[in-house]
Amino acid sequence: MRRFMVPLCMAAILVGPGRAGAQPSPQSASQPYAQPYLQPYPQAQPVAPGASAWPREAAEPLTVDTALALAAAGNFSLSAAARELDATEGAIRQARTLRNPEVALAMEDTRRETRATTAQLNLPIELGGKRAARISAAELGRDVAQAQWRSTQADLRATVIAAFFGVAVAQERVRLAAASVDIARKGTDAAARRVAAGKVSPLEETRAAVEQANAELELADATAELQSARQALTALWGNASPQFTEVRGDLDALPSRPAPEQLLAALEDSPLLQSSRLEVGRRQALVDVERSRRYPDITVSVGTKRDNEANRTMPVLGVAIPLPLFDRNQGNLYESIRRADKAADEFLANRIRLTNELQQASNQLTVSRSSAQTLKTTVLPAAERAYEAATRGFEAGKFDFLNVLDAQRTLFQARIRYLGVLARAYQAATTIDRIVGR
Repeated sequence: MRRFMVPLCMAAILVGPGRAGAQPSPQSASQPYAQPYLQPYPQAQPVAPGASAWPREAAEPLTVDTALALAAAGNFSLSAAARELDATEGAIRQARTLRNPEVALAMEDTRRETRATTAQLNLPIELGGKRAARISAAELGRDVAQAQWRSTQADLRATVIAAFFGVAVAQERVRLAAASVDIARKGTDAAARRVAAGKVSPLEETRAAVEQANAELELADATAELQSARQALTALWGNASPQFTEVRGDLDALPSRPAPEQLLAALEDSPLLQSSRLEVGRRQALVDVERSRRYPDITVSVGTKRDNEANRTMPVLGVAIPLPLFDRNQGNLYESIRRADKAADEFLANRIRLTNELQQASNQLTVSRSSAQTLKTTVLPAAERAYEAATRGFEAGKFDFLNVLDAQRTLFQARIRYLGVLARAYQAATTIDRIVGR
């Protein structure tokens, strides 16, 4: 029995999975499995015991470039997308692997004198292009994961920029609220002096005190909003306790983006749309995989048979062919076709949705830029001049305090409106960046 078992085992080792998997295709010989994709994409590094798992910003003013670098290093959504991309290399490697052979041993009769022992090696052979279809689907899966990684990267960048300028707007709102408190306090002091001099009714002082209280409430609200904005920004790199003192960004430099026609042309190359388009191709490749499985595989058997009673050793050759009478993979093929149709519909729906969102963001940016320029050059200077004139007139006894309050409210509302327009402008710009993948 050893005489024919040893050659069969050696043959099984030679054609086993270790050797079969080591034979790369011409494409994989020039492109190793994991190397081209392991290096460009960030991977989370192990954390030493007692160390923080997330990066922390320094206790100093924060710039947008620093915020982007911190988010790229510490955001786990981006790291998860990179790991998903790396995992697809394993799917490609598995798709290229050949099927394992098997060694079979059968004995007839339990008595040694009349025993017949058969040992054979079964070699499965895939037909119908199954292996090529698997490899194609796996490689398209890698392309989808790569597009999704790019989309996650663009979305993170846009989110960081939006949160950064959200903090900048909140900081400016706190400054304006503090200035309004100072203005209201000065108005209260002026009203108190005039009441003490007997020039106005004590009601004027009461109105000034109410206006000061409202300004202080606005300052408290602005301070709370700033704290929330700071936490939302640092949460993008996993830091729940903001360390930076302030953000430094030029709010007066209004964002600008290309014309809507150019943005719509750039939409075709955006990661969001590319991911959806590649998913359609991957689903079509999976249809080919299920279609190839309709063809049965064959199994070729080679071996020897030892007949002790006849004292003979005979070669054994065989071929096994499944009969596809009942299971022709028809259910899986139908499912894959319908899912491919679903992916095509989702691609068209995504294109329409992204086109609509891009046009709305572009229009919002145009309107916000125009409104901000009007407020900055016309409304704010006029409101400041009106307030200064009302204050001087009140101190000179020409106006009552109601005129000062009206001018103060007008100035404060103009400043708040200007900040709101700035926030909408930056929000529209970052929405454009997220959609087109800038």
